[in-house]
Amino acid sequence: MTNEANIITVDLKDFDSQDPAARAKFVDDIGRACNDIGFVAISNHYLSDELQARAYEQVSAFFSMPMDTKHKYIVEGARGQRGYSSIGTEQAVGAEVPDLKEFWQHGREAVAANPMVEELPAFSEVCHEIYDALERTGRTLLRGIALYLNLEEDYFEPRVEGGQSIIRCIHYPPITQEPTSAVRAAQHEDINLITLLMGASAGGLEILTKSGEWLGITALPGQLVVNIGDMLQRLTNGVLKSTTHRVVNPPREQWGESRFSIPFFLHPRADVSLACLPQTITADNPKQFEDMTAGEYLNERLEAIRKKST
Repeated sequence: MTNEANIITVDLKDFDSQDPAARAKFVDDIGRACNDIGFVAISNHYLSDELQARAYEQVSAFFSMPMDTKHKYIVEGARGQRGYSSIGTEQAVGAEVPDLKEFWQHGREAVAANPMVEELPAFSEVCHEIYDALERTGRTLLRGIALYLNLEEDYFEPRVEGGQSIIRCIHYPPITQEPTSAVRAAQHEDINLITLLMGASAGGLEILTKSGEWLGITALPGQLVVNIGDMLQRLTNGVLKSTTHRVVNPPREQWGESRFSIPFFLHPRADVSLACLPQTITADNPKQFEDMTAGEYLNERLEAIRKKST
């Protein structure tokens, strides 16, 4: 039986306030959480319950469409960064089988165009709204993280402006036969700076602790779960942790139920350097990662996990 992880909860309203003590506590709490376990829960963020409900309604409707219809929205050559990706197109590094999921990705129009779903006019609109709400939340969190790292508060702003951030609408379909793996999404670390995850339609998300124990993570009503990605781990020379996580299969009696999830992956621009910050390199913590840009690292990781050329 997997236990539930006890992660720190921070209130974004404290950081937005003019109270120096509340802001300082927010910065300390989010920094400790990102340093220790790499996950933190956020309350009073910018994503409304009403928007979240509409999002899951539209996502469920999209994935309920016939397979031939969904396949119209595969964007050739996009490597899954826009439009639809079918089951079997993505496989975690080290995993023996592809993940049991299909997904849709939506990003900044200035970086690449997003397909319009003719059958669901409101789908693209809700994707835009989710993107805006979660990007605003994520950029505010990065301000707090910058202060924790003794950087200027707006350090990340010019680096994420015009960046390659995406939302991923995921459908884990019902399990109809004995699965070849015990997981819907094999253990992995996220590629980006930070990931923001609204509450999924069902449980299953687990994180791997430093002691090697798998613990369940659940976003409580009104909260987002946020985790550190590999890009921020590289930039901070491992001071902030990109924690391994997975999505496990439900109990057998729930095999017939779909699971939906909508994470937001906050990325910098492709030309931004991920070279370790000088102040994070010490005698006790020597440099762990080679210099590369965010674009180079993203390309490297996408090549490793994509099973098809879409």
